[in-house]
This record gives sequence, structure tokens and C-alpha cells, in this order.
Amino acid sequence: MSLGYNRPLYLLPFDHRRSYSTGMFHFTPPLTADEHDIVAGSKQVIYEGFQQALSYGVPTPRAGILVDEEFGAGILRDAITFAKVLVRYNPENDPALNQRQSARLRQLSDYCRAADQRFMFELLVPATKAQLDRAQGNNDTYDRRMRPELMLLAIRTLQDAGVEPDVWKIEGLDRREDCERAVATARRDGRNDVGCIVLGRGADETKVVGWLETAASVPGFIGFAVGRTTFWDAVADYEAKKATRAEAVSRVARRYAEWAAIFERAHLSTSRRHNDPDGRASHRG
Repeated sequence: MSLGYNRPLYLLPFDHRRSYSTGMFHFTPPLTADEHDIVAGSKQVIYEGFQQALSYGVPTPRAGILVDEEFGAGILRDAITFAKVLVRYNPENDPALNQRQSARLRQLSDYCRAADQRFMFELLVPATKAQLDRAQGNNDTYDRRMRPELMLLAIRTLQDAGVEPDVWKIEGLDRREDCERAVATARRDGRNDVGCIVLGRGADETKVVGWLETAASVPGFIGFAVGRTTFWDAVADYEAKKATRAEAVSRVARRYAEWAAIFERAHLSTSRRHNDPDGRASHRG
């Protein structure tokens, strides 16, 4: 299997485990069997929302999910997913820790390649204390001024260590030029088919929409993975008996379909501008 995945990919991730069971249900691990069943049952609601969204116009070949084995084993038997790893990696963090992470991730990357398994890498670049101090304690300042460069360095460093994802799942970027540089880095040195998708990071709707529109305007960004912003409120209302199961499923479906429509509109608009600088669609007889 060749390296890379360049087809459109619109993901609904609900592979959250501890943060989901504690944040949504206030359960304290280890969970009892009943608590486990409650969490697993709520993930079925999300999955039903995903399935319903296909009837709302989300193109089936582009739709996908990410779900964990702990609470989503039944769903995994009914769906095909990527192998995915979530990694917090800051290139200016402890060198020994980074080296250990890189070595383990190389093993996983090699295993996926040998097993003919598509490999997705979710990269989070949390600020170190020193970096946050330089940003005067402002996370937004860190995100805009420092994180993009650190993210590029992280990708290059991991690639040089032998970590080779088919898809990089990266935090939202506010500037188009940063998205372009992310794609160029992910595809450097002959990695021409490697794709990038933008994640939602639990941000509010306005922020997510901005990230989707920015990423969709850049060739090489093939889609998105927006989870908590899609399902959290709907599931919370269902569990609190403020919404019926059908209502919760419908809300998840409509929000996921909304992200897909936003991404496709932004991508189409950019393609048209690229074909015709005056904004008119080009036609040839």
C-alpha cells in the first residue's frame, strides 16, 4: 500500500474515553459495568446521528468515524476506520521524552505499513510553560504566533524519525498561508499523496467554521474531524432528559452535515476562483 490518502474525508470522531466519561457523566475510573454500558450507549446515539447525516446529503464515500474500542466495540464491528493515534508533541519540550515518543511512534508507523493499515496521526502541540510565558499567558496569542511554526517543526522531526502517517490530523489554523505550509511540510520529499485534515478541538461554532473555511481553501486539506462541537450538547441534553433520543440523534446529524456543507462550499468556491480569476466558472465546449 502506497503512502498517503488524498480523497475527501469528513470525520465524526467520538473516540474520547476518560475525558468523555468524566466530563459528560462525572464518572470516576475505574468504571462499573453499569457505568460502562451508559457511556457505550451514548456513543450509539452519536453513531446513529452519523448514519442519519448520510440522508441529509453528506456524501457516503467521504464520510467516516473515529471511535474507541473501549466504548465503541460494537460500532467498530459495523464500520471501517483508520488506525489513529493522538500525540501531544512539542519540539521544544523535554528532548528525552520526545525521543522516546518518536521511537514508539516509529514502531506503530512501521506496523501499520506492514499490515496494510491506513495510519492517521492526530498532532497536538500544547504550549510549554516557557512558550506560554512568552505569549504573556494568552493561549490565543500562542495559537496565532507560535503554534504554526512549532507544528511544522514537529511534523518534520517526526518524519525524520521514521513516522509516516497517511493523514495528519492537525489543530485549526487561522491563516491560509499556515495551512499551505502545513500541506507542503506533510508532503515534502515525495510524500505527495499525504493528506491533512483539520480538527475541531472542542471550539465554539464560530471558530470551527473559520478553521473549516480556511482549510478547505487549501489543496491538500482533504477534510475535517470535528467531534465534541458536533455531539456534546446533544448528548448532554439527552442524558439530562432535556431531549429525546430521536432529537439528540437529529441534532448530531444536522451539525455534522453542516460541517460537511461548509467545507464543500468553501472548497468549491476556491476551485472556481482558481479556474477563473474573475470568479466565473470556466467552461469548454
